[in-house]
Amino acid sequence: MAQALTDAFLRKVKPPTEGRDEYSDTLRQGLRLRVLPSGRRTWMYEKRIRGGAKRKHTLGTYPGMSIKEARDIALELQLEAERGIDRILDAQEAEEQRTRALAAQKTVREVLQIHDEVHCSNLKSGKERMRSLNEVLAPHLDERLEELDRAVLQSIVDQKARSGAPVQANRIAAYLSKFSKFAWQRGYQTTHIGHGLEKPSKEVPRDRVLTLREMQKIQRASFKMGPLWGPLLRLLIATAQRRHQIGNLKWREIDFDAQQINFGAGRTKNNEWNHFVHIPSFCIFELRSMKDAAKDRWGAEGLSDRHIFTTTGNTPPSGYSKFKQRLDKTLGPDMEHWTFHDLRTGFATVMCEAGADEIIVDRIMNHAAVSSAPSAVARIYNRAKNSDLRRKVIEDWHEVLNEFTPSGDIVAVKSALGSTNTATNISLRKP
Repeated sequence: MAQALTDAFLRKVKPPTEGRDEYSDTLRQGLRLRVLPSGRRTWMYEKRIRGGAKRKHTLGTYPGMSIKEARDIALELQLEAERGIDRILDAQEAEEQRTRALAAQKTVREVLQIHDEVHCSNLKSGKERMRSLNEVLAPHLDERLEELDRAVLQSIVDQKARSGAPVQANRIAAYLSKFSKFAWQRGYQTTHIGHGLEKPSKEVPRDRVLTLREMQKIQRASFKMGPLWGPLLRLLIATAQRRHQIGNLKWREIDFDAQQINFGAGRTKNNEWNHFVHIPSFCIFELRSMKDAAKDRWGAEGLSDRHIFTTTGNTPPSGYSKFKQRLDKTLGPDMEHWTFHDLRTGFATVMCEAGADEIIVDRIMNHAAVSSAPSAVARIYNRAKNSDLRRKVIEDWHEVLNEFTPSGDIVAVKSALGSTNTATNISLRKP
């Protein structure tokens, strides 16, 4: 609707029930008042820039901005447009210049710290991600972030792949891409240089299954790994938990009377609040000795919040790669490549083939059901119901590990476990 707008007319305008109404001013072409159902009245002005695009400007709201003020601003914009002046384009260019100036002032180290505080600190894998980023970007930490380019990031990924770690190279590519996007979105870089970084290898699900004989060999080798890594590895094998769950254990998570680990909130992959796993007596004995040594070294006060496997008393161990290299050297060249995660697969395979209830094995490994989420009552009920069964599977597993089985086959496993076991639904008869 077009007419010479007046205060008297605008005071009579009623908001629409839906959509929006617009009233154009005949005294200043391109000026109009937009009215929304909420009653909000907004001045708009639209004009084509000479030799350029048509621009739409939001001027203010009525009656805070009067008709006269709106017309004066519209006239100013009209005169600028006729001279080819584009306020919107000028503002965009000014923002880009500000962004470039801001980016030029930040070093890689500074933006990495911001990335950690804002993003990585909220991730379970945040510490590992930041460790990797600081390691691969070490030669560039004190350079201005804007000096980095895509070629530098791709060369970092390719170098990691050439070192014989293609999967780790894929992870580095993902970390660098995310870091670059983070920096670009916040104006620390003018371009997203990590977009589309090529991953050097196509990952496929692992099908490596450690045999019982191989796991027994790893356990024997653990006694040559020293007072830190040896107990950690033995507890990892005995409980079939994830590496970071065992490596980051704190003393308050060990219930010595119940002989079990009670993982705290946020300590499991699926965030289950009440996940627990039983500990064989041998490992309990070993943990008690380690706790006594920790009291002598760090003192009893505050010990419950300290890490079990630590050299500083305050942080979990680092250097898993070097430890694994040392362990592989001890195992010898005949040992096929394996990872710590393969210990979990080996446990599940051996015990399920021996007849253990697959559901109980899954609960020990804390595999979350995907079909539905259990209620709080169901979680507590299942915990109580499965506790004895889970304990029996862990005890049987420990017995199997320490039984001499030259062939490492399933017959030997069943022989080690003995005859019918009603607790775990295992029907095992000695041959």
